[in-house]
Amino acid sequence: MLRDVKPPELSEPIPFSLPSKGLSRAKIALVTTAGVHTKEEPPFDMENPDGDATFREIPSSAKPHSLIITHDYYDHRDADRDINLVFPLERLKELKEEGIVGEVAPRHYSLMGHIRGGLVETLYNETSVEIARRLSSDGVDGVVLTPG
Repeated sequence: MLRDVKPPELSEPIPFSLPSKGLSRAKIALVTTAGVHTKEEPPFDMENPDGDATFREIPSSAKPHSLIITHDYYDHRDADRDINLVFPLERLKELKEEGIVGEVAPRHYSLMGHIRGGLVETLYNETSVEIARRLSSDGVDGVVLTPG
């Protein structure tokens, strides 16, 4: 499947960027491709064989019991019992309390990792751009990326 996905053409190289501050002073967000969302939000589209290139915003105030996974392309039975396996928000909060990270971002993002066909371009040109804009707006210094 992946061999059929052509990477997007870049107009220029992606610049290497050093962290602007130490981790103990950094604001950190979570970004996952595990298909996590709050129970109040609509599920990811499981009907489209190419996936769903939308994202869900998850507030830092979300409790583990308020989160659900809608993603049929991996076995998430263990994550259904402990959402921190794929969306470690409680662990990130613990790292903040221990002084290992400076701040937990106010909002985090979840996508569905199964994206194919024309949705790859949508993900690259629209979805990822909007998530990056929001992370920047929140003053996020770094993200923890977790797969599903």
